[in-house]
Amino acid sequence: MHRLAARRVTYLWLTLALALIAGLTITLTTSQSQAKTPTGTATSAKPTVVLVNGAWANNASWSGVIAHLQAEGYTVDAPPDPLQSLNGDAQTIADFLKTISGPIVLVGHSYGGAVITNAATGNRNVKALVYVDAFAPAKGETVLGLDLSKPGSALGAGPTKVFNFVPFPGATKGDAMLYVKPAVFEQAFANGLPAQEGAVLAATQSPVAYSAVTAPSGTPAWKTIPSWYVLGTIDKAIPPAIQLFMAKRMHAHITRVRAGHLSMIADPAVIAKVIAEAAKATG
Repeated sequence: MHRLAARRVTYLWLTLALALIAGLTITLTTSQSQAKTPTGTATSAKPTVVLVNGAWANNASWSGVIAHLQAEGYTVDAPPDPLQSLNGDAQTIADFLKTISGPIVLVGHSYGGAVITNAATGNRNVKALVYVDAFAPAKGETVLGLDLSKPGSALGAGPTKVFNFVPFPGATKGDAMLYVKPAVFEQAFANGLPAQEGAVLAATQSPVAYSAVTAPSGTPAWKTIPSWYVLGTIDKAIPPAIQLFMAKRMHAHITRVRAGHLSMIADPAVIAKVIAEAAKATG
């Protein structure tokens, strides 16, 4: 009887040991399969997406895009662009990028395109640049100079007809903060959006220093970093012909969207999709 009982105990211990070994094997196998893609290569974390607003907008203009990207699991940052000077704005964003570990997809709208063109230069973590109705200047070019390089821009009516010039503390002689006149904003910057929404955006616009949009750009990051471009086909602030010229010059992947200058507000899903494509292509 004692021998039989001993055999039963031994059998139970062996059964338990085998069950534990089997469970451990399943756990390890599952962990390994989750850590690898179908091709057998280890997966990498999604890049951080950094969104840079342009002039006469603000970082809240990215709200719809942020919601789409966060729903897809992306970490998104939208630091406010100071809109004070091209070099200073670019350095502000460049310093922000240095606080991020891992790959980055850097996105700029309008004047923000000039900012990311300078901010990403020399940063190896920036794997893709995405321009949304944005300026992509070459070295020495200015934002206003590019915008007047071809006909069709609302700015071509002349600065005093487009902007209200507002003094600010510490401004050098001849400098001022530029506010787009409400009627021009609604017709040329917010075209394609409901009139009431355009009026609200005009009232809450973020001005830019005149010296910032007339400052020469530095060495462009798009020379060495893959680029994507979203082109608004009814944009009256940066005419499509100018956008296409800049996009082709930097060999960007081009996506056309029927929207005015604020396409990230008009169609955030398309903008988010392009950003995700850039992230996947460079991951």
